[in-house]
This record gives sequence, C-alpha cells and structure tokens, in this order.
Amino acid sequence: MEIHPVSTLLNLSGKTAIVTGGALGIGYGISYRLAEAGANVVIANRTVEEGIKAAQDFIAKRWKAKAIATDVSIEDQVKKMVAETVAAFGSVDILVNNAGIYPSIPVSQMTATDFEKVISINLKGVFLTTKYVSEQMIKQGKGGRIINITSVDALHPSSVGLAHYDASKHGVWGFTKNVALELAPHKIWVNAIAPGGILTPGVEKLQKSMPVPQGVDMKKMLEAFLSKIPMRRMGEIDDIGKVTLFLASDMSSYMTGSQIVVDGGVLLS
Repeated sequence: MEIHPVSTLLNLSGKTAIVTGGALGIGYGISYRLAEAGANVVIANRTVEEGIKAAQDFIAKRWKAKAIATDVSIEDQVKKMVAETVAAFGSVDILVNNAGIYPSIPVSQMTATDFEKVISINLKGVFLTTKYVSEQMIKQGKGGRIINITSVDALHPSSVGLAHYDASKHGVWGFTKNVALELAPHKIWVNAIAPGGILTPGVEKLQKSMPVPQGVDMKKMLEAFLSKIPMRRMGEIDDIGKVTLFLASDMSSYMTGSQIVVDGGVLLS
C-alpha cells in the first residue's frame, strides 16, 4: 500500500469545482478553501454582482475563479452553468450544492407558493445540478465528487417556522444516498455535510429582523441557545469550508453516501 503525503492528498490543482451560492457565507468559505487548494472555482450565484466580487477576491490572490449567474431552480440556467464551466476550464470535477434559502414561516401562515419556492431551490436545484454535472463527469470518464450541504435539520428540527426547509433538507439527504449508489460505478462519490448553527451574514440578518417580544432579554436568549451547544459557540464558515475540502480531496477516498455532521455537538443535546 502506497501512503501519499498530505500535501498531495489535499492538492486540487487541475480540478474544477462549481459551488452554488458560493459568493457569501458558507458558500464563500467553501469556495475559498477549494481555490486555496488549487481548484478552478466557479461561483454560481443568483446575484452575479456578489459572485463577481468573490471571484475578484480570489483572483487577487492568484487563484483561478469565475462567476456565473445561476438560479439552480431553472433548468436552462443550470445547463448553461455547466457549459460555461467546461468552456472556461475544460472539465467539472467537483460540485458543491450549497445554494439554499430558509425563510421562517409557521405552517399555519405558509402559502403553497412559500413552500414550493423553498423546495424548488433547496431540493429541485440539487437534482438539476447533480443531473447535469454528473452527466458531464461521466462523459469525462475520470470520476468526481458531489457534496451536498444539508443541515442538522435533516436529522432533527431546530425551530418552528422551518417545516418547508426541513422537508427540503430531509429530501437532499435521501437524494444524496440514492445518487451515491447510482454514481458509484462511475467513480463519482456523493456525500453530504450537515451544518449546525453557523454565524453567517444571512443568519445575522435573520436574527436582527426577528421581532423581540417586550421584556425579552436578547443576551439571555443567546446564552440559552449557546448552552445547548456542547462547544458553547456558533460555527464559523471555515468550519464548513474545511470539511468540504476534506470531502473534495483524496483524504476521503473511501467515502460515499455519508453525511458529516458539523454542529459543535448540538445533536447530542
């Protein structure tokens, strides 16, 4: 058995990665680590201005990156994303399905449109990107990695108001396992990462927009929330970036159909 050095195992030079929702928050952390490891990174974002800014950050570091405007819930845009990636870099070797939304709405107030929008982006989007990227990977004939960002909500609900989100993330986890079976003969490994509470700009915005009942002490609420996390802290975007790099690299060469929980231990409580 040959034991390869860590520097070789983590080297993604010559590989091309697509990161959906890769311009901000967790997506940016993932894009950063993959680009740092040598991958050509395509940042597929609905808001192209944000994607361009992130790509420029990486290019300034002499890393290779490109932004492509993509709504993952629209089939033609996903096809275009794959075609533009291949035109720019010659292949697609890694796909990270990170794009997702999580508007907080109790079921009693939720409309069919609210539900369908979350399912369309969070679940249908994963189907579309996986379908067309895996077709390209099979055509290339050299395998690949698909990494789906689920959530601890794929295993246990976190709060009222996220029923549509939880349904989508349970769906992505089930989809991950089944597609891992289908694509294994093509040496395409499919895994998932389930983040817990990660302090992203989106989470901070949601926290600030939530109405606070009169007499409620937000500091005590935060302390109560953190007390449920054995590590006593929220996660950082790089906590997910590092695990994604592990799954995208040869460090995880004997893994498919798995889900890695990155939650500071919150599911233990």
